[in-house]
Amino acid sequence: MKRRDFITLLGNAAVAWPLGARAQQPDRLVRIGLLMMYAESDVKGQAFAAAFREGLHKLGWTEGHNVRLEYRWATSEMETIQRFAAELVALQPDLILSSSAPTTAALVQKTRVIPIIFGNLIDPVGSGFVASLAQPGGNITGFVNFGASMGGKWLDLLKQVAPHVTRAAALFDPEAAPYIEPYVDQFKAAAPSLGVEATAAPVRDLSELDAAIAAQAREPNGGLIVMPDGFMFAHGAQVTSLAARYRLPAVYFFHSFAELGGLLSYGNDIVDNYRRAATYADRILKGEKPSDLPVQLPVKFELVINLKTAKALGLKVPEALSGAAAQVIE
Repeated sequence: MKRRDFITLLGNAAVAWPLGARAQQPDRLVRIGLLMMYAESDVKGQAFAAAFREGLHKLGWTEGHNVRLEYRWATSEMETIQRFAAELVALQPDLILSSSAPTTAALVQKTRVIPIIFGNLIDPVGSGFVASLAQPGGNITGFVNFGASMGGKWLDLLKQVAPHVTRAAALFDPEAAPYIEPYVDQFKAAAPSLGVEATAAPVRDLSELDAAIAAQAREPNGGLIVMPDGFMFAHGAQVTSLAARYRLPAVYFFHSFAELGGLLSYGNDIVDNYRRAATYADRILKGEKPSDLPVQLPVKFELVINLKTAKALGLKVPEALSGAAAQVIE
């Protein structure tokens, strides 16, 4: 082979060299973006990012050695989310980890090429992010939290821990949770058999949140179901504080609410989702396509009960319930 032909062939091979092969070269740091719908000081957000880092490390990706992580702590402000999504896409990272429906929507608007992994979504199909769970298509895949049937499960748990409740309101932010209708439907469907009047209570900011919880407390025997969305997650301290102020028993979707003083939480271990997300990052960095990686369902659920809050509300937690809890806060 002539020298000129050999050089041409080598150049063409370099262009076609798959990402996985390039990613493992010692002179190149793989770049991963993280778009988080939390403040940098948020303990939950930091725990999720740490789980992702730990998962990467176990798979041979060490920050500063062969991978560089670009963090953007966007909070729940939509303008900030859009701005940071644009910043990350402009960096042309090898992939981006997304933490919520709003951050994922912002990223999808800005790139259909860079691989995106979501670590914490409710309904990626209904939100239009993937074609199906089995075959996502496009440049995006990831990990979901739970199915719509949880709407009824949360109400059942509320009745178990607070049997006097005859009125329950489902709190959610419609903008942060465009997927929420099936959850509210299941919540309402379960209500008659439990002797509960169920209502939806959409809120869009903290003033509406205060008003909705106060309204639920105006009549006796009220309770709350805090539906899963980024707004509720970002304002967990305010939600649990308001529930305590108005003396309303409430069920939440993540253990951090119970740790903040919420009565009871039940949901999947979202930290585990982010740990598992690292396995998809590893596979994509080694050449696999997001479109070929099925969206994964949760595998680890946990019930957390705050006995101190139960006592403050005058509630006695059934032994069967406390016995089934992964954590009991006293």
